[in-house]
Amino acid sequence: MKALVYHGPGKRSWEEKPRPALKEPTDAIVKVARTTICGTDLHILKGDVATVTDGRILGHEGVGVVEETGPAVSSFKKGDRVLISCISSCGKCEPCKKGMYSHCANGGGWILGNTIDGTQAEHVRIPFADTSLYPVPKGVDEDALVMLSDILPTGFECGVQNGAVKPGDVVAIVGAGPVGLAALLTAQFYSPAELIMVDLDDNRLEVSRRFGATQTVSSKDGKAVERVLALTGGKGVDVAIEAVGVPATFDICQDVVAAGGHVANVGVHGKGVTLKLEKLWAHNVTITTRLVDTVTTPMLLRTVVAGRLQPRKLITHEFRLDEIMKAYDAFGNAAQEKALKVILRSA
Repeated sequence: MKALVYHGPGKRSWEEKPRPALKEPTDAIVKVARTTICGTDLHILKGDVATVTDGRILGHEGVGVVEETGPAVSSFKKGDRVLISCISSCGKCEPCKKGMYSHCANGGGWILGNTIDGTQAEHVRIPFADTSLYPVPKGVDEDALVMLSDILPTGFECGVQNGAVKPGDVVAIVGAGPVGLAALLTAQFYSPAELIMVDLDDNRLEVSRRFGATQTVSSKDGKAVERVLALTGGKGVDVAIEAVGVPATFDICQDVVAAGGHVANVGVHGKGVTLKLEKLWAHNVTITTRLVDTVTTPMLLRTVVAGRLQPRKLITHEFRLDEIMKAYDAFGNAAQEKALKVILRSA
């Protein structure tokens, strides 16, 4: 089969790889129908994720068709169309029983495209299939469903839920990429009074306004903090969501959060940040971190089926799966290409 393979920082190729086989009774083999590229994949290509080694097939999102199941799989059979979760979970260990699927103690968590081969391929092996796949409802836009593999639960769980967004809150989301926009869309479940989007890219700020941002702030000239504080009468925001993963954006969040507020980190950080504890120690501020657990995927799936959440509008570019090298070029040059999420479809 063909797959997108990582060969060290800055090196990727579309090449022939062996078709995956069942290894455990709980495995399924899925033929990938649709997949996408994540900002985390770009972090991997920068060398930010040390657990990803030379030869790894990337990707942790997708929709596909079950081709084969292990003898212990009871919820799926050959021919079923399924949503692939970015997090694999046994469902039985102590962390899984707490809803912390990302910390599965039996070899799950974020493993696809990380410590095992992922979904940017014609076929993928899914461990713990019963608890790591979701049935695709009939008639639902499968392109849109790919957004439920990772970015929508990530923005919602790591940003909106961890940030404890409440009705009437003033929320700043720093980073208007796909995950920041996912946080923007799902924050609206809670009717915040203001949704302020901060980004360098004017196109993404315009998209943010269409998606529900009440205010947008450019950070191109380094004056984002002053602008956010001016919009809040100097008080700062109730919730600051960091959705990029670089020191500059985390600093903005620290500088704009109000006393008693929340800083919810979502971004994947490849470099250390400075915690401004000399300022924050007396401000009753809560800072949270999280790797998505995907515990909200069933709820988000219901909102998509009901038409209350419309993830298709996050998709800006469409490619065949065998055009994935071109898709990476477009996604990696998002500002120039005006790219948010790309969708890749198999033949």
